[in-house]
Amino acid sequence: MSTGIPLPTVPRVLRTPDERFANLPDFPYAPHYTEVGGLRIAHIDEGPRDGPIVLLMHGEPTWSFLYRKMIPVLVAQGLRVIAPDLVGFGRSDKPARGRDYSYLNHVQWMKAWVQANDFTHMTFFGQDWGSLVGLRVVAEMPERFDRVALGNGALPTGTMPVPKAFKIWRAFSRYSPWFPIGRIVKTGCAQGLTPQEVAAYDAPFPSGKYRVGARVFPGFVPTTPQDPERARNEAAWEVFKRWDKPFLTLFGTRDPVTKGGERMWQELVPGAQGQPHTKIRGAGHFLQEDKGVEVAQHLAAFVRA
Repeated sequence: MSTGIPLPTVPRVLRTPDERFANLPDFPYAPHYTEVGGLRIAHIDEGPRDGPIVLLMHGEPTWSFLYRKMIPVLVAQGLRVIAPDLVGFGRSDKPARGRDYSYLNHVQWMKAWVQANDFTHMTFFGQDWGSLVGLRVVAEMPERFDRVALGNGALPTGTMPVPKAFKIWRAFSRYSPWFPIGRIVKTGCAQGLTPQEVAAYDAPFPSGKYRVGARVFPGFVPTTPQDPERARNEAAWEVFKRWDKPFLTLFGTRDPVTKGGERMWQELVPGAQGQPHTKIRGAGHFLQEDKGVEVAQHLAAFVRA
């Protein structure tokens, strides 16, 4: 489907076999597919078709399975939940070559996906890379979004110090011959995961060749002033410094990577003033796993307010 958004040409694409997604715990949701730039992007679409849309965007190295605890709570409040799998993750297609991935490509893919589905009047919620990609989408398509909620996320420009925990993670993703996706997710959860949940996070990646996107993602985070995405992220920040629509922060108290990162959003975004910002007690990096029901309750109240 043509969207008018410049997209890369991807010559080699992998597609995870459907049987890998059979019998996932607490995840009965059928995928919907949109073709963008020759890639098939999957998303979940649950709740009333005429309900207010909540767009949930996952990060690294997860997929929409991350939101299984939040989806029922939001749907019960009459909200329509849209949860995509980023390119290279979940049930979406996976470019086989590392050089086909970039921060900019991810933003362009998701902008094209939003436009192809003509989603409007959305509330955005993103975490981890879901925020780095999603906040750019919001800033570059602000007319499609009514409000923003951010959990354990950021929009770095490469001009601020990088947490030690992130440096360790980036080095591991780049150099470790062992890259067990499910166990990696488990280490980011303060409450842990069951073996079945670990297996569900492994499901999209039958072998190492499917993990290319997950491997290269940490290297795209802007960490120096010379980063190629610095200017575009700074431009996005200028949008948010003028953002007068509602903006909410829901950050976990036990995330070593983003802890305290909510303060700059609360101080710099006009729409964040007077909002019921909440620290999610006992939640690690993947707060959707540790405190998914609580996060969803805050998010639903934010939309309904």
